[in-house]
Amino acid sequence: GPLVEGAADAVRARGIACFGPSAQAARLEGSKAFAKEVMAAANVPTAMAVVCDTPEQVADALDRFGAPYVVKDDGLAAGKGVVVTRDRDAALAHAQACGTVVIEEFLDGPEVSLFCVTDGETVIPFPPAQDFKRAYDGDAGPNTGGMGAYSPLPWTPETFVDDVLDRVVRPTVAEMYRRGTPFVGALYTGLAISSRGIRVVEFNARFGDPDIQPVFARLRSGLGGLLLAAATGTLAEHPGPRWDDRAAVSVVVAAEGYPEAPRKGDLVVGLDDAAALPDVEILHAGTRVDSAGAVVSSGGRVLSVTGLGDDLEEARSHAYEGVGKIQLSGSHHRSDIGLAAAQGEVQLPASSS
Repeated sequence: GPLVEGAADAVRARGIACFGPSAQAARLEGSKAFAKEVMAAANVPTAMAVVCDTPEQVADALDRFGAPYVVKDDGLAAGKGVVVTRDRDAALAHAQACGTVVIEEFLDGPEVSLFCVTDGETVIPFPPAQDFKRAYDGDAGPNTGGMGAYSPLPWTPETFVDDVLDRVVRPTVAEMYRRGTPFVGALYTGLAISSRGIRVVEFNARFGDPDIQPVFARLRSGLGGLLLAAATGTLAEHPGPRWDDRAAVSVVVAAEGYPEAPRKGDLVVGLDDAAALPDVEILHAGTRVDSAGAVVSSGGRVLSVTGLGDDLEEARSHAYEGVGKIQLSGSHHRSDIGLAAAQGEVQLPASSS
């Protein structure tokens, strides 16, 4: 939100180097219709889509693409503006509640999050991650802002990151530069490895939560110097980040009622016990300290617990050991973050290569 409103522009206007895109560049996240326009100009592979402003346009697009229906609010929606459903009435209702929407074809295959840092010309990629948007195990329940993530992805092709850089990220960054609105900051690319190959699902103009958490847990070099190099246009001279070879798994502990109507004000117990575990770190997302000095919930996604391990199975074990030390009345979390990957069960569509 602040980026789309011009926060980075205001900082730069004061003569301060800023890691973050201008308001014009942040439109890559701020408007899905704009992102589609840029991708078309840069010949970037993405889902077929139609921008709709009226109920009649929405109905026509839904019928054209068929189920499962993918309906996206054109603007910012805090990770909750997307509905994927086989229920046509639910798709229509979401579109009506949003106003301008983007109706897309449904992309089969697993999704991947790839973060890159760019100074508007040079691009440095981070290791990919995979997040889990549905609220409950087995990808059941409503879409959320994210219930957990893991990194690395042992099931992706060896050339995956290079392919995404060549086909998606660098062409997009070059197109933004060509338009006179260079993108400086963190560019998140949400991708589907579909039966028709790599396709862009969405862009974000920031480090996304919770996808970035297991990635940052693996970072073994300084972050500040990298961001400064991007902010000052000297990224080509930076040696690049160093990464831990171990795996990381992040699990979100969500409040009762999340995502529809999260309950707030519940006591969070066991944080010190969880934090004392080896290879476990806790990030607070929706907490506050009350008048008695106790930690209580103040949002839907309350905590993220990250575990590191020699492989995904060990990282999962450490993360869930940490989750098990924490008590929050009515809370829920997914028990299958990274499970399929740890068991070697992630399947790529046959023709995705």
